[in-house]
Amino acid sequence: MATRTPAMPQHDSLPALASRYVDVDKLPWKPSAWPGVDIKVLMEDPETGLTTSLTRFAPGAVLPMHEHTALEQSWVIQGRLIDEEGEVTAGNYVWRPGGSRHLAQAPEGCLVLGFFLKPNKFL
Repeated sequence: MATRTPAMPQHDSLPALASRYVDVDKLPWKPSAWPGVDIKVLMEDPETGLTTSLTRFAPGAVLPMHEHTALEQSWVIQGRLIDEEGEVTAGNYVWRPGGSRHLAQAPEGCLVLGFFLKPNKFL
């Protein structure tokens, strides 16, 4: 099975159709290539690019211009995320079609649950 939670190796011994329970607090935050932006991968399929992740933005952090190569969905848990089209605040949701581009900023910081069908392309 290609789909996995990278920091949960004990899942590897489960039967193919077993549920994978993830203790999110035990997953490590991994720094991204951009200052103040950290990621926890909850689930990924390296073969397809399908990913569910938490992204934590420090106050003032910016995710540079990027393209969503397929549908992307984001639910803001804390704070707010803004771009040139608008903003999404805590408890709210935005989805973007494949091919859309934007620069994301978190003036006060934020925590986002994201769902990706394929990885972003940074420009």
